[in-house]
Amino acid sequence: MDNLLFTANTVLPVFLIVFLGLALKRWGLMNDNFVNLSSRIVFTISLPTLVFLELSAIDFSNALDAAQIVYVCAGTFFSFALSWILSKPFIRDARDRSVFIQGSFRGNYAIIGLALTANMFGSDSLGKASILLACILPLYNVLAVIALTVPMRHERQLNIADALLEIVKNPLILAAICAIPFAYFKIGIHPIISKTGNYLSALTLPLALIGIGGSLSFAEMKRPSAIALSASAFKIILTPLLLTLGAYWLHYTGEDLGTMFILFACPTAIVSFVMAEAMGVNGKLAGNIIVISTLGSVVTISIGLFILRTYGLI
Repeated sequence: MDNLLFTANTVLPVFLIVFLGLALKRWGLMNDNFVNLSSRIVFTISLPTLVFLELSAIDFSNALDAAQIVYVCAGTFFSFALSWILSKPFIRDARDRSVFIQGSFRGNYAIIGLALTANMFGSDSLGKASILLACILPLYNVLAVIALTVPMRHERQLNIADALLEIVKNPLILAAICAIPFAYFKIGIHPIISKTGNYLSALTLPLALIGIGGSLSFAEMKRPSAIALSASAFKIILTPLLLTLGAYWLHYTGEDLGTMFILFACPTAIVSFVMAEAMGVNGKLAGNIIVISTLGSVVTISIGLFILRTYGLI
């Protein structure tokens, strides 16, 4: 019973806020414009502020685990490569295959992952989680560009330079880079700036989770395709199962194992729909994958955390 309560206390508050956003949208209390503007505030101001404050106060000598970072990045590349290999014989349309690959590996760790980590291990865990986020985001972006371009190589050219430029311009990456000198040289932040930053960062998770709920669309979900269901199952079942077992085999337990499970088990990131639309592939399929994986992850993450807790691994 204790393990069940632990799981419920970790997972339900996060997804109840997501469902609140969905309800507010359906009740007409917010619209697409609010969702778009609030998402912009989160990703350009409040989330970078949270990342900066967490990283600037961290002790890298204790919190930086290079082996864990390497494993997370290698695991992400593994899921990307496996989804590519498995999809090639079965998905003939390059537009659908591109979306399948991106939906299978790109998780929403920046919002849902950080929220679950904070619920499970407390706000002190956000420093280490922010390090993983800063390392995984560039990889997500590069692999997403490859996934959406290479299968369509007869129609467009892969432009790594543009992808790298987008990474450098990413507010979260800039926040992480700016925070490193503060952490390394132990530079204190003035209390006025720190308190203002805390107010801004406090906006991040609730506003972002409401925005996720508001952005979920069921208009095209009456008959979800086998591709959408397969990509969602790959993202929220197969990937966390294989990579969490791998992490345990490498003797990770406790907070480290729990954090990695959450990272690998997160549903598909909403930005994957934006990129699919921008790159001219199947945006409808991308939206379906986001909805199915988000709803399904309520169950799969709960089961995963319950099992890990029951066996004393976290």
